[in-house]
This record gives sequence, structure tokens and C-alpha cells, in this order.
Amino acid sequence: MKVLMTGHHGYIGSVMVGVLCGAGHDVTGLDSLLYDGCTFGDEGRAVPFLCKDVRDVCAADLRGFDAIIHLAALSNDPLGFLDESCTYDINHVASVTLATAAKSAGVSRFLFASSCSLYGAAGNSILDEGAAFNPITAYGTSKVLVEADVSKLADDSFSPTFLRNATAYGVSPRLRADIVVNNLVGVAYTTGQVLIQSDGTPWRPLVHIEDISRAFLAVLEAPREAVHNQAFNVGNTHENYQIREVAAMVQEVVPGCSVTYLEGGGPDPRCYRVNCDKLPLRVPEFRTRWSVRQGVAELYESFVRHGLTREMFARYVRLARIQDLLRAGRLDTTMRWQSVSRAAV
Repeated sequence: MKVLMTGHHGYIGSVMVGVLCGAGHDVTGLDSLLYDGCTFGDEGRAVPFLCKDVRDVCAADLRGFDAIIHLAALSNDPLGFLDESCTYDINHVASVTLATAAKSAGVSRFLFASSCSLYGAAGNSILDEGAAFNPITAYGTSKVLVEADVSKLADDSFSPTFLRNATAYGVSPRLRADIVVNNLVGVAYTTGQVLIQSDGTPWRPLVHIEDISRAFLAVLEAPREAVHNQAFNVGNTHENYQIREVAAMVQEVVPGCSVTYLEGGGPDPRCYRVNCDKLPLRVPEFRTRWSVRQGVAELYESFVRHGLTREMFARYVRLARIQDLLRAGRLDTTMRWQSVSRAAV
């Protein structure tokens, strides 16, 4: 299948490219390269790509593709707080425009990287795909809006699917330091402290980026009727953890570290547990392979192998990277590149 993947150069995309190519699909990437130069370890698999802002994609760019996998977004809550209007412009408006252009161009399948963060402040209940949304950030709200708008485009010729990823973790050539498992392991390895920034009680569903990639592959190859205009929580129902439980795993794996709570850290209102049974029921070819405990060990071993330092780890914080580019005048306030060579970034 001929697939266009937006955000292919990002944290999940740089792993997913290898999974899809390994299964025999013809992948072309599309990315604005905001995180170019933020490589951890070896570069991922190289594929042809369009260097383009997702807001500028038109139907002509999409003709000839069988499917779009749409990963590109301002991809966490701190970036959303930086400029909510920009988050909505990129994450919501551009996503709907992309889906509309894809339909116009004759692309039959559209796989959207949604998020379990749209459940927001949900407490201790275990939520399936029919649960009410309660997002508390621009990032989470943008996912709700895209699902609502793109689902209206579904018809006999255009089939969207919404994959609500649990909180990701795992090693990637485009590592992220600002997601909970990666952060706890990285800080523990570089400082000796497993630093918890809340009271440790919030729940999170957690999923390895390789399992996310395999979920997209399974949906891409699934019979249309199994996934047409459907939403799926992506993860494993048994892999919901309180943050303090993850911290305990990190303490077991990283030698000589101790758990520390940030002074003044209270309960995080983002608290949700999800049921992920629907996807393997509808697409039996998909099963998760990773546990958080295995992922913690993978991260630690990778950090040892690459000699991770505190300074290196800070390079992989998305908000810090964007702020550096803004201060340097490389990006304008709408997150668009200025007329300078990206090779110099």
C-alpha cells in the first residue's frame, strides 16, 4: 500500500516508518523538521519525504496515495499552554483540512493519531471508547474536535479511523524527554533521583511506541468494515498505572536511585484509566508486546549504551526546543520557519 505519513520525523513516526516498511508498505513522509538535529542514537529508516508544514498541504500533494497516517501535531500539553491558538490551528484546523484534501484527492483510508488525553480528568473509572470526553488542555480538546469533524467526512469512498493512543514511552531516534516513563528513567539515570512532579496518585494508560506503530499497521491492513469511522483506545487494559507505581519500577531498574517528590507537587488533575480491548477484538491480528517494566529496562539500557548526560537529555524536551527556536528567530510566533536554512538549526 502507498502510504503518506505526516510527522514521520517525530518521536512515534521515526519508529513507525520502520514497522510499516518492514511489512512491505511504500511509505513517504511529510514533516516540517522542527526537531531536526535532535537525534538520539542512530537515525531511523530513511524514506522519501516532503518537507512541508502540514497547514500547507493540498490535494495535489496527496494524489496517488492509498492511505494517510496523520501523526503531525504540537504534541504535548506544555506546548499547548505556550500558545493555545497555534495548537488549535495545527492540531485541529490543519488536520480537518488535510482529511478534506485527502478525500478530494481520492485517498481511501485516513488514520488519525488521537489521544486518550481527550478523556482528561476522569478519576479512577476504566473508560472505553464510548466514555464521555473531559479534556482539560488545548491538546486534548483539539483531538475531540478533529474526531468530530473528520468523522462527518466518512462515506463509501473515504474511511477514517481514530486511534486514541495511551501515553507513549520507549526508545526512538527522535527521543522525547517530556513524557512520563521516559522522563522518570532519564532523570533517574542522569541525577540519581526518580523525580515525581505530582503526588504520584494520577492514573495513566501507558503504551510502547512500537506497539502504537503495530496498531497503526494492523488498522491499515484490516478489512475496511472492521475499522471504518471507528475510534480505538491503543494500549493494553492491564497497563494502566499510577505514577508512583512507575517510579517504583524505575527505582528497581536504575541502580542507586531514590524516589523524590517535588516540593509542593499536588494531585495532577489529568487522571484517567482506559479499556483497550476493542482494537484486538475488531482486529485480532493486533496484540501489544511490551510492558512498562520492559520499557523501563529498554530505556535504561539505551541510556547506558549512549552515555546519556543531563545536558543531552534536556535536548529532547519539546517545549525547550521550540522556545530555543523562537528566541533565535528561527520560528515565528505561529510556529512557522523563517527564511533561514534549517540545516543551521
